[in-house]
Amino acid sequence: MSLRVAAVQLAVTEDVEENLATVLRMTDEAAATGAKVVVLPEFSNHVSWYSGREHSASKALTLDGPWLAAVGAKAKEHAIYLMVNVTLKREGGRLSGSNVLFAPEGEILSVSDKQVLMGSERDHFEGAVDRAPLVETDVATFGLYSCMDGVINETPRMLALDGGTVLLNSINSFALDEATLHVPVRAVENKVWIVAANKVGPLVPEHSIHAVSEKLGVPVERLHGVGEAQIVAPDGTVVAIAPTKGEAVVWADIDVDLALDKKRKDGTDVFASRRPDLYGPIAEEPKGRQHGAGAATVEAVAVTPRAGESIADLLDEALVGAPGLVVLPELAAHEGGLATGAVDERLAPEAIAAKLAGTETLVVTSVVDGGQHVGLVIGADGVVGRQVQLHRSERHAGWVTELGNEVIIVEAPFGRLGVLVGDDNLYPEAYRLVALKDADVVAAPFTVEAGVDLDPLLLERAAENRVNLVAGGRAVVDGDAGVPGGIVVPLSPNFTLWGSDWERPFDGVISRPEPIIVDAPLVRATLRPACATNRFVSKGTDVVDGRPWYLADSIVRPIA
Repeated sequence: MSLRVAAVQLAVTEDVEENLATVLRMTDEAAATGAKVVVLPEFSNHVSWYSGREHSASKALTLDGPWLAAVGAKAKEHAIYLMVNVTLKREGGRLSGSNVLFAPEGEILSVSDKQVLMGSERDHFEGAVDRAPLVETDVATFGLYSCMDGVINETPRMLALDGGTVLLNSINSFALDEATLHVPVRAVENKVWIVAANKVGPLVPEHSIHAVSEKLGVPVERLHGVGEAQIVAPDGTVVAIAPTKGEAVVWADIDVDLALDKKRKDGTDVFASRRPDLYGPIAEEPKGRQHGAGAATVEAVAVTPRAGESIADLLDEALVGAPGLVVLPELAAHEGGLATGAVDERLAPEAIAAKLAGTETLVVTSVVDGGQHVGLVIGADGVVGRQVQLHRSERHAGWVTELGNEVIIVEAPFGRLGVLVGDDNLYPEAYRLVALKDADVVAAPFTVEAGVDLDPLLLERAAENRVNLVAGGRAVVDGDAGVPGGIVVPLSPNFTLWGSDWERPFDGVISRPEPIIVDAPLVRATLRPACATNRFVSKGTDVVDGRPWYLADSIVRPIA
């Protein structure tokens, strides 16, 4: 089904009535495109900056008040589905940041409270107490979420698992990594459409912005919403995006039915292949990190051979200088393919161990072991860790008969090392399980199908779990374009807003690490295991333990 959707970016002030006028005017502009679904930014009723709880309560709306009644009337005027995000007064004195979706007839179809609060929002509002409901309509099944809800995976993941096909995201952000990472990744990992609306203009009141800038050491321009309202397809393609400044409307005609297909090119259904029986810890009350910090730094190498290049020869090159970690592609010893049965004995575990004599280097790859695909961590004394692949893959359907049932952690000289094998790297739940075991580094022997497997998918896995990541794989050709075989993601101290340990002044990027896409046979990089202990993206907002664990029934629900 073809559906025209639109995302709006606008600026708001402390004047609630002025903001209503802006919302109505920009809705008119969006409706003029012919869009049947319009999404407005987060906190459209008031700039998200308050002197205290009494102030935030005084600016909050009620569901039956005139402000939202006017928005509903506008939805009816244009016969559109219209989502606006505002602050609401709820029962019992609770205040929430909530998405309100209006039907084309003007009535409220759904109210969805923000689940993951960001920084000072925790001082003024309460998070959701109920799961976000899906909204089934004649044009699409909508799921609603807000800003920080999309900076970690669980909220949009649950909406997609419950059957959402078009997810509507309201944003109030000055972070440049919203548009480059956190918005598009939720489309491609869940194979759904995303329609995301962000703010422009000051996110701090004009009368305070210079004082706030000076206090925080952040340029005034960095305290403005960065726009880039966008519409993203299930394959991760950004089909429309607005500029970083100024009011704007972007729109696109989308094929809703594309969100019904959860299969990759090789036929793997990434929803049907999930393992909810393993995901229980995601829905358990957080315990906090239990282990200390790893090493400040460690040298790592990702090996990504092109066709005809010898992995054994590349391994010899990678071991020069005795790096702490080397990650090979999955099934590295089977360069001729599993069908031939040929094995390069130079890459057998005992042969690799012999190469490591006298060093603390660890090499990670995977092997065929009976009916299992097993990731191996190999040191000078032999195999020191075994991780069995957890999720079924059509690429391995002919020989994998038994899956693993747990994630393992290897105590390495540089810190806690997790290993995720092959297509396990496609599942955000697998990375969350490794993070909940306090991994500092994840090694990923992998096979890339498309560029989006690396960025945004694996890049987001590192960002939202605060783990260093090294993925090795074979560079492949997709049509006329080459697809890099791997990625290295070193964590940075540039994390936790306004933190004192940043290597450089705040540049508008909050939680997106700087990736190294591996487009050479091997790439060396410096990881920072110790940085994995810092999971607070802002005051009180932990990207791992801040997940909405108490609402995560959809993640652990058995697959029918």
